[in-house]
Amino acid sequence: MIITKTPLRISFAGGGTDLSAFYLRTPGAVVSATIDLYVYLAVHRFFDPKFVLKYSKTEVVDAVDEIEHPLIRECLKRCEFEEKIEVTSFADIPSRGSGLGSSSAFAVGLIKALHAFLGKNATAEACASMACEVEIDRLGEPIGKQDQYATAFGGFNYIRFNQDETVHVEPIVLDSDGRRFLEDHLVMFYTGITRSAGDILNEMRSNTQTDEDRFASMCKMRDMADELRELMMDGNYGQLGEFLHRGWLLKRNLASKISSDEIDELYQAGIDAGALGGKLLGAGGGGFFLFFCPPEKRQSLLSALSRLRPLRPLIDQQGTRLICAD
Repeated sequence: MIITKTPLRISFAGGGTDLSAFYLRTPGAVVSATIDLYVYLAVHRFFDPKFVLKYSKTEVVDAVDEIEHPLIRECLKRCEFEEKIEVTSFADIPSRGSGLGSSSAFAVGLIKALHAFLGKNATAEACASMACEVEIDRLGEPIGKQDQYATAFGGFNYIRFNQDETVHVEPIVLDSDGRRFLEDHLVMFYTGITRSAGDILNEMRSNTQTDEDRFASMCKMRDMADELRELMMDGNYGQLGEFLHRGWLLKRNLASKISSDEIDELYQAGIDAGALGGKLLGAGGGGFFLFFCPPEKRQSLLSALSRLRPLRPLIDQQGTRLICAD
């Protein structure tokens, strides 16, 4: 029995600059952190010579090519895995449209688990790189590389995406007081709105290639990630709210479905209640809102958005890891 635990991520600045349409023209960069919400993958040798896959549905098949779940099928192929096994997944949040990178966490965690089952150690770099290959190259998903590297490495990071396709992960080291300060100021709300991230990301990719004003906005977002990295390393955590606000104003104009009247109303209600900034996580259009709010204003924020489910994220210091290898 092999079980992996892979954290989800929240991003603070630079989102979208991890798309190849951007970083092949000029390097991209993000600042993000993993949190205490997880995807769990269990891999077990099954009694019968079949592949048994349990997620939101159950599959029992004889061959890898018969597997319907695209991530499981392509991860097995990428790892050249032929032994019949049972794969079971669990997650702390809805698996679709959360904006927390759950699909990439699934891929990273499964790759880690498959290697462990074969008696091999897959490094964070290897897990992230292979997950990118599976999602972007094999499955053609219109996503970037942020989520795979964030969830594989874990912690609070500055991640740079280079024109030669390499990715550089630089930890931003927080002392206990800094981490506690951020955790005391961060509040997430689940909007309950689901959306197709692919549609939004496809439009962003097209706009990046054809609209120079939007490309310039993404350059500003990348530069904000560079600036935020310096502020965080210097301990200027209180400015994060301003960065979230500035970044959201830029991001919401990158594609037509990133925001909506309902989302704009929710955001303004959060600001009016005392939050200093916020953003929709992930591609946008729905999923989780993240707000930076002084603790003394938290109850006002919770009341203003009382129809949404709140969460208080804690920063997870590790990336994907084995929690059972029996």
